[in-house]
This record gives sequence, C-alpha cells and structure tokens, in this order.
Amino acid sequence: MAHIIVVGNEKGGSGKSTTCMHVGTALARMGHRVGALDLDVRQRSFARYVENRIAYADSEGLSLPAPLMAALPDLTEADLAPGENLSDRRLGEAIAGLEQIVEFIVIDCPGSHTRLSQLAHSLADTLITPMNDSFVDFDLLARIDAKSGKVKGPSIYSEMVWHARQLRAEAGLDPIDWVVLRNRLGSQNMHNKRKVGTALTDLARRIGFRTVPGFAERVIFRELFPRGLTLLDLKELGTGTLSLSNIAARQELRDLMKALALPGVTVTI
Repeated sequence: MAHIIVVGNEKGGSGKSTTCMHVGTALARMGHRVGALDLDVRQRSFARYVENRIAYADSEGLSLPAPLMAALPDLTEADLAPGENLSDRRLGEAIAGLEQIVEFIVIDCPGSHTRLSQLAHSLADTLITPMNDSFVDFDLLARIDAKSGKVKGPSIYSEMVWHARQLRAEAGLDPIDWVVLRNRLGSQNMHNKRKVGTALTDLARRIGFRTVPGFAERVIFRELFPRGLTLLDLKELGTGTLSLSNIAARQELRDLMKALALPGVTVTI
C-alpha cells in the first residue's frame, strides 16, 4: 500500500499547496513514485501547480520530476451501492487507482470542513498541518486563555483529527503521525515566537502531535508558482548563483524532508 501524506487544516493561506508541491516534488526527485490528489475542488492550487509544471517543462523541453496528479472519478448516485456515500466512493477509487503504481500519495485538503477532507484525514499515514506562526493560526488547533496563555481545549479541527485517529484504530491501522509545520517563523518578534512555541509544546503533549520548522516568508514561492517550479529546480534551470535567501529556503526543505522521516526515504536533495 502507498504511504498517504495528507496536508490539511481548516484555514486558508497557511501554505498547504506550497507544502504539497515541495514535498511531492522532493520525493519524485529522489526517485520515488508519487501520486497526488487535490481535494480543494474550487481553488485547485495544488492541481494547477502540477499543471503549470508540466506545461512549462513541455514548452522548454525539460524533464522535471513531478507527482502524478489524479482526478476524482465522475460518479453519480446511480453508481453507488445502497447506503454508500458518493464522496467516500470517489476518493476510495482515486486512491485505489494510484496505489497500484505509486509509493506515496500526497493529498491537498481545502481550508474548510468537507466530507472529502474528513475522510482523507482518516486515511493519512502522515498528516502535515501547516500554520503561520501566530495565535491567529494557533486557534485552528486549540482555544487559549488570553490572560494566562494556557490552552483551554482543542479546536474543532483537532477534534476531527482525534476522530480520524479513532477510525484508524478501529480499522486496525497504524496511528497517524501528526506533524504541525510552523511556517513564516519570523526572525523578529521573538517574544511572540516563544509564546506560540510554548503553547504548541503544551498542546502537543495533550493531543499528540510533533512540531517542525517549515518555510519562512519568501517572495520566491509566489514567483515560482506560474511555472510550477520548486526550490529544487533552480540550479537545473541555469539560474546561476543562488541568493542567500534561496539557499536558506532549500535548506528549510531538506530539514523538513528529514523531519518527516517518511518510510524508505533517504534525503538526498
């Protein structure tokens, strides 16, 4: 069975699609067969990233490793067995098709609660939850007391992950490895960074996730999107000498891939 990597939370703008593309492309560059699904059927940022990559490679005569993007099959209620859910069937068929040909499946979830997202979380072997390093995004994980800074209780999203864990346990599957990715870690405002870090450490012990540093705020991510490129493509495209910012960004990606500790993956990027 393929190892399923789900990238999700219920907030937009946290870097889910950027994380999907870089993780998926990094695995492909290291020689792994990678499938992809974009469950954000309206925005489709991950799917368009892959489409842009393929189109740019074709136009430039390049060979750029990329995830194999699959689409959810077109089914109707008439195709279902009695009591079967349409979203469950569509996602199940898409994953079953990919599992025959890939080692990893990277799934991008929408920034909202949907049946497809809920099901994907229950299928995750590795769950990556990107969050901007602020208490605005921390609210996605838990409610916090404004005076003491103590965690008051889990959020609706954390409760959904807990329910997904229950479903996996009932099915006899391995536990989800839940990774919270701290994106946009600022070099300034160290007081706020420490407060968020302390709250995350407290919450991690209570609901069972681990935190890893993610990507800093960098203009290059927005510049690469129209061509479907990643930080790993810059040297091969004849960019020349990389800026210190680009070198730091590539190292962030290496560190992330090592921290994920995916099965059978030796980080060589």
